[in-house]
Amino acid sequence: MRDKTFLMIPGPTPVPESVMLEIAKHPIGHRSSEFSKILERVYANLKYVFRTQNDVFVYTSSGTGAMCAALENLINEGDKVLSLVLGNFGNRWAKIAQSRGAEVEKIEVETGEVIDPEVLRARLAQDVNKEIKIVTLTHSETSTGAANDIKTLCSIIREHGALSVVDGVTSICAMECKPDEWGIDVLVSGSQKGFMIPPGLAFLVANERAWKVYEQCKHPSFYWDWGAYRKSVQGASTPFTPAVNLFVGLDKALEMIKEEGIENFNTRHARHCRALRAAIRAIGLELVVKEDKNASHSITSIYPPEGISVPDIRKTITQDFDIVVANGQNALKDKIFRMGTLGFVCDRDLISAIGALEATLYKLGYKFELGSGVATIIKELAK
Repeated sequence: MRDKTFLMIPGPTPVPESVMLEIAKHPIGHRSSEFSKILERVYANLKYVFRTQNDVFVYTSSGTGAMCAALENLINEGDKVLSLVLGNFGNRWAKIAQSRGAEVEKIEVETGEVIDPEVLRARLAQDVNKEIKIVTLTHSETSTGAANDIKTLCSIIREHGALSVVDGVTSICAMECKPDEWGIDVLVSGSQKGFMIPPGLAFLVANERAWKVYEQCKHPSFYWDWGAYRKSVQGASTPFTPAVNLFVGLDKALEMIKEEGIENFNTRHARHCRALRAAIRAIGLELVVKEDKNASHSITSIYPPEGISVPDIRKTITQDFDIVVANGQNALKDKIFRMGTLGFVCDRDLISAIGALEATLYKLGYKFELGSGVATIIKELAK
């Protein structure tokens, strides 16, 4: 059925109609008093969503732009960076650091696994001369659906003295994250995830520990420069021409998030994740992340049944039900499929998606108890 596409991918995610209507309005001047009033609300509400007292910068870019903004304002050539890698996006931190001339070391885990805090503690204990300047890590790894214990890991990094630089692209809004309380030094995210607006904006918040390192950066980025953005935030402005209509949509989306309450927003995502994982198990499929405690609340990665390919699953569920699920990335391409529960998603969407997945698998010849997944997700959501 045309024009009823539902995205169950890690991003872009579904956008509320009220937000789209705001975005569709004629652009306003980005140096106008009208836009400054919007920016005042946006900057204040971003602090609420990020649970921070520090300024939150907004870049006109994808989430990767904010990742660049994080490291390109901290790293000098020859700095030592430790990257904790769960998958593709953990590796992206390492690549960005290397592009700035850093010496990068990795602690990498198998697909679906998370970083053991004691492994990190032991490695940092070996760094007696405090040569490791920055530790990069991922809260919710979009490529696998694994989620690190950021609170514990960042406390270990703080004890060592290095800076923690965290990818919260698919965790902010969806998962509890308290950068001020947990000692996260730099945290980034992106608009097309839990914020319920289209791609094109990215976010960064840095604490005073990170600012002291920024001040020692010999060649900070021009476009991503923290100093320029801090000055603009304090003046309810932007340093460069922003994506005006996306800011207008963000203003509306943040209003909706605040109305629901960030704690309730987090709880809804956790509830949807648990229900989806239970339904997938009921159908008899294997989850990439085995333990629920290590699972992202944003994205669930699933192995296909033996004899049925990921491309066939994705093609059939799209053609028959206009639901889009994501493929795996890089080495996981065509080996797993990923179902997003991120942003503007409700119970109805999950029940429909599991019903569509059951019908797809049945059509492709998978033998299972028809209705088992739907019955399970209805029961789980009713708890």
